[in-house]
Amino acid sequence: MNKDHVEIWNSCLSVIKDNVTEQGYKTWFEPIVPLSLTDNVLTLQVPTQFFYEYLEVHYIDLLKTVIKRFVGAKGKLEYRIPVDSANTFGSITLPSSNRNFPKNPIGQPAPQRLSEGPINPFVIPGLKKLQIDSQLNENYTFENFIEGECNRLARSAGMKIAKEPGKTAFNPLVIYSGTGLGKTHLCHAIGLETKRLHPEKTVLYVQAEQLSTQYVTANKNNNRPDFINFYQMIDVLIIDDIQFLAGKAGTQDVFFHIFNHLQQNNKQIVITSDKFPSDLQGMEDRLLSRFKWGLTADLQSPDLSTRTSIIREKLHDNGITFPDEVVQYIASNVRNNIRELEGVMNSLMAQSLLNKKAVTIDMAQQIIDRFVRNTVKEVSVEYIINIVCEYFKITPEQMSLNTRKHQVVQARQIAMYLSKKYSNASLVSIGQQCGKKDHATVHHACKTIADRLETDKQFKVMFADIEKKIALS
Repeated sequence: MNKDHVEIWNSCLSVIKDNVTEQGYKTWFEPIVPLSLTDNVLTLQVPTQFFYEYLEVHYIDLLKTVIKRFVGAKGKLEYRIPVDSANTFGSITLPSSNRNFPKNPIGQPAPQRLSEGPINPFVIPGLKKLQIDSQLNENYTFENFIEGECNRLARSAGMKIAKEPGKTAFNPLVIYSGTGLGKTHLCHAIGLETKRLHPEKTVLYVQAEQLSTQYVTANKNNNRPDFINFYQMIDVLIIDDIQFLAGKAGTQDVFFHIFNHLQQNNKQIVITSDKFPSDLQGMEDRLLSRFKWGLTADLQSPDLSTRTSIIREKLHDNGITFPDEVVQYIASNVRNNIRELEGVMNSLMAQSLLNKKAVTIDMAQQIIDRFVRNTVKEVSVEYIINIVCEYFKITPEQMSLNTRKHQVVQARQIAMYLSKKYSNASLVSIGQQCGKKDHATVHHACKTIADRLETDKQFKVMFADIEKKIALS
């Protein structure tokens, strides 16, 4: 590859990274591969047609800006998409800002794909499609999966898949998040809605650990072909917690062949993980590359509004009412994940019913103190700014100045990091109070501080002194 276009794209990325969220950067820019720079046209390879469309809709202004800056005033952008997702045979090229997305941009049937192994090496002729238990929880529906900014992309993609399984650009759909944020609920909702709309489809939800155990048993009993053939007959396969396949070479190998067969036959695959796919350790590269073919969407911690909606929905489902101030108190003080929130609600409802007492803020406080361990006390962004400024012997007005002075920049970044950790303020609000910066700047500041805490011992000691003052407030 020509070194020039790689360097130019890396320069573009350095600006893009400061102007998008960390997750947006990981999802939509890290998978891009720069291919060439010819006659002021920078050609980038993107994984799929959907990927191209999403960039054009959501990031085109930013892309145009960086292309003009680093390629020149006459700079143009062009995308290249592999004809087949493994990039075995050629590609198609699409210009930037082409909103007329063709349904069949290739114009002719793609050549038959050569897989890394037999597409379906273990077919048993004449084996009929089986009626199987989908292993779906009927309580986990879209109706009781509360939508918010924290989950909107994943939820919308899931509903689209349920309507047209295997026919969207979201194949596979990879949903990732920390514990207790709704991955499993969303998986079951996709499966249940698919069965409702397409009763003829075979839908199966399976945990990755269960899949691995089944494979080991089948292998011991010399039933490996039957195992593979069974999974290749599924129309919508949902694998929960794929990270549990890490280091299990045999299961990964067999899942690779199952994945290929389902993908090539327009069957839908949904996968969940506790990490972004490229951060998974112990997974084969050929699997990780396939996880990137469709859409990767994260579930974030719910904001205050979403937490309040979840509480009200749960109360409504149980025919119980809490005073508004209690609802707000719970939503404001249980912030880590939905599982904790539901645990607190269950405990409060049980106490109220068993003791025949109305729920009060005092009762809620006692439950939360017992249930939510190591709860971080919330303080205001203003208070944090004052503590940080006092430590660095500057005024809040000085910290808000648009300057590159190291002491001021460092103080502002620390204030942003601590505000995100200790307050319930949004990134937009934190940025506004810390010098009228945007949320992308706050994201960048938090990452910078987190990196320094891991690598700079002297900085870590200084940071601990500041944090101690806030923790004792």
